[in-house]
Amino acid sequence: MHSVQKLIDGCIRQERSSQYLLYKEFYSYGMAICRRYALTEYDAADVLNNGFLKVFTNIKKYDREKPFKSWLGRIITNTAIDHYRMNLKFTDHEDVSTHENIKDHEAIYTQLAYKDLLSLVHGLSPAYRTVFNLYAIDGYSHDEIADMLNISIGTSKSNLFKARQKLQEKLMAFNFNTPAIIPIHK
Repeated sequence: MHSVQKLIDGCIRQERSSQYLLYKEFYSYGMAICRRYALTEYDAADVLNNGFLKVFTNIKKYDREKPFKSWLGRIITNTAIDHYRMNLKFTDHEDVSTHENIKDHEAIYTQLAYKDLLSLVHGLSPAYRTVFNLYAIDGYSHDEIADMLNISIGTSKSNLFKARQKLQEKLMAFNFNTPAIIPIHK
């Protein structure tokens, strides 16, 4: 097993073997991020490869005082957002103030496995899925999301509200008495 710092040094020297080993070392971590944003496995792989290309191109800028994994995650997340922007076909947005609040059903959430939740999130439209991931998973504020996606803060809030609403509707339809795969397509 190679140390990450040695692999980074090799990547700075543009050694293909170091690039391959770094990619292999962080493939699962990067792919997990990409799957949250991409609708298909193909899109996730495309985002991951583009993200690693950016990593290898900018590896000299990496600050060794900070965790590499965080730096890598940020680049891959930003690459996923760029991918979303390039493929944006959905522009129907409503203001959050036009909707009622939905009751929280915490018991439902505790019974879901990660794969189940990921399947539910993949069932959202690209706009809802991206805002949900940025806000709920990655911890960005609505101001940051609006800036990243070139949308208004109100649109960010609306998309998050609608994403949560749609997820809650799907959760309510989930039958907890029998193990089943959650249907994500109509």
